[in-house]
Amino acid sequence: MASPRGTWRDDEEDEAGPVGHTGYYSLSESMIDDPWEEDDPDFVDERPRGTGMWPALWDRGIDILTAHSTRFWAIRGAAAFLFLLILIVIWLAITAPLSKSLEPIAPPQITLLAADGTPIARNGAVYDEPVEVDRLPDHVVNAFLATEDRRFYDHWGVDPRGLARATINNWTGGPTQGGSTITQQLAKFTFLTPEQSLSRKAREMLIAFWLETWLTKDEILERYLSNAYFGDNTYGLRAASLHYFYRQPEKLKPNQAAMLAGLLKAPSAYAPSQHYQRAVERMGAVKASLVSAGYITQEEADAMRPPPLDMRLTNDLPTGTYFADWALPEARDRASPGYAQQSLTTTLDARLQNIARDVIAGAGLGNAQAALVAMRPNGEVVAMIGGTDYSQSAFNRATMATRQPGSTFKTFVYLAALQEGYKPGDPIGNRPFTQGSYRPENYDDRYSDFLTLEQAFAKSSNVATVRLFNEVGSDRVIGLARDLGINSPIARGDPSVALGTAGMSLMELTAAYAGIAGNSYPVRPTAFVREPVGLWDRIFNAPRSMSASTHREIEQLLRTAINSGTGRAAQLPGPNFGKTGTTQNNRDALFVGYAGDLVVGVWIGNDDNTPLKGISGGGLPARIWKAFMRRAQGSGDAAPARRRSPNAPVQPLDVPDASDIPASIAEDGAEITTDESGITIREAPPIDAPSDAPRPAPEIAPLREEEPAPAN
Repeated sequence: MASPRGTWRDDEEDEAGPVGHTGYYSLSESMIDDPWEEDDPDFVDERPRGTGMWPALWDRGIDILTAHSTRFWAIRGAAAFLFLLILIVIWLAITAPLSKSLEPIAPPQITLLAADGTPIARNGAVYDEPVEVDRLPDHVVNAFLATEDRRFYDHWGVDPRGLARATINNWTGGPTQGGSTITQQLAKFTFLTPEQSLSRKAREMLIAFWLETWLTKDEILERYLSNAYFGDNTYGLRAASLHYFYRQPEKLKPNQAAMLAGLLKAPSAYAPSQHYQRAVERMGAVKASLVSAGYITQEEADAMRPPPLDMRLTNDLPTGTYFADWALPEARDRASPGYAQQSLTTTLDARLQNIARDVIAGAGLGNAQAALVAMRPNGEVVAMIGGTDYSQSAFNRATMATRQPGSTFKTFVYLAALQEGYKPGDPIGNRPFTQGSYRPENYDDRYSDFLTLEQAFAKSSNVATVRLFNEVGSDRVIGLARDLGINSPIARGDPSVALGTAGMSLMELTAAYAGIAGNSYPVRPTAFVREPVGLWDRIFNAPRSMSASTHREIEQLLRTAINSGTGRAAQLPGPNFGKTGTTQNNRDALFVGYAGDLVVGVWIGNDDNTPLKGISGGGLPARIWKAFMRRAQGSGDAAPARRRSPNAPVQPLDVPDASDIPASIAEDGAEITTDESGITIREAPPIDAPSDAPRPAPEIAPLREEEPAPAN
């Protein structure tokens, strides 16, 4: 019987006849001696065999490749390789999408404008439109190819010759070379981090092959030139040519192109705006590369002179302010993708910002720091001061500092009580008590049997507030604070929380007061005009609000705190609402309140948390708040008055400002008061007249200007 590889001897067939084949599926023992097996002793291999070592090795290799086990593993190896290749393609499609190479590698420049269009800050990388290779002069393209990748149009993303040349040069002590092609550089700064490791280099090569597979050479070069960094916060050839020479890249001269091509090796070190002589020396290396690559002759290189700079596109705006730093992340979210520079209008009121700056500058703070936030009741921030000097410290104390709010937190305790059914005239105990190891004390060390809630709030009694906190419950007060937008940690079951020992930012605290001012909460502070709320949100995501009666009652308490309580230094001629705050040992002093359509928070303190000298919430912060509010609500900024009838009552004009008259003057049985409607004269009630409160309460003792500070 013949086979492709040999024959069996026919001795048995001659003597005993042919041996029957038992079949591949036979269960008989004769299968063991099947003459089909290659190890059968009667099998004769008739293939030609070579002699000597190499023919023998060749024959052995053929045997291995044709063996059943070799074919088995070869098939599985090929399948594994194919599976791995599929995984690599999927990984590249996810981690290195081709569209990303069309996107800026750094956030493009954004100019923030005040509400009136006044530029206030410019931040981000300088970009311009991408370039097109077929529109660039040859001397521009050649300068970059000669310097960065001479064999760019000849390799597949990775240049073995370039790698070998760079390796040998580095080993022999020559100038350090990277060996990366333009495609690899595009892969590196578009998809990878600056990490220096073999794994990152391997990923770089892999992505380079991926880019070469799907993009043309011109497309790769265009994306490279449009994203490369040229120093001075400038990215892309078009932006760089405009920045350094004030001309489009299509009109660059050979010497200008040579200088720009030289910047890519170390953009910050060679930026001609800062290091012109270095840029000139680097330009010499570029000219040598152009000559070596055959793009220009030595005579042309010698005739190429360093180009003069024309930097007329300078940025005269600050890159940051306290408000701009806070607004920038939201601005990035709102900005459109692409290379174009964009301008976004914010809610900042330039006039109010200048008022805030003037008021803080003239406050006489000494070495202390201060912060001010002004917003509308809907959370639109119109003014922000994060410190006394941004150039000295960019740390924003209005948004980033976590400080104790002191007695300004008491507003949430009393509001929670009012929501539980308490009334401003209800009495609360004002005698010292001990709760475990905690013993609250009043600032002036004065106590009485009872105070009404309104009196206790105006007097800022620590003892009464902690008692009320215990009656209402820690969970109820903290829950209300959360509803108002306070997200900072607050310890449950800690009675000192009632006195404002839980740290939070001034922005957070002011936004909570804005929720009370507009009776709509929580309020999320924003640097941009809020979009109108849609029908769906009005129905299913409607903001919380308190009842009209509760809102009137909390405003009654806030008004009393200013008009006759610890916040008297902040009193305005019209309706005003607010609360003072001073922390333990006068480490923080605050005043937060609202009037008209402005909600303003003021904080004063030291960055090292040391005590302030002679400053409390009812003193300097209240006066800063008042000074800002009076100028913000000045007559020059008021809405035009409606034409009055000639028969209307004549308004007194001999008093320039109603605030120049004391709030309440009692003389000869008459009481003179001032409010938003003018001056009222009425018969003063007897001192011992019965109170309108539903339950009797003792008379308030004379108040000091400073309000109590919370005890430890």
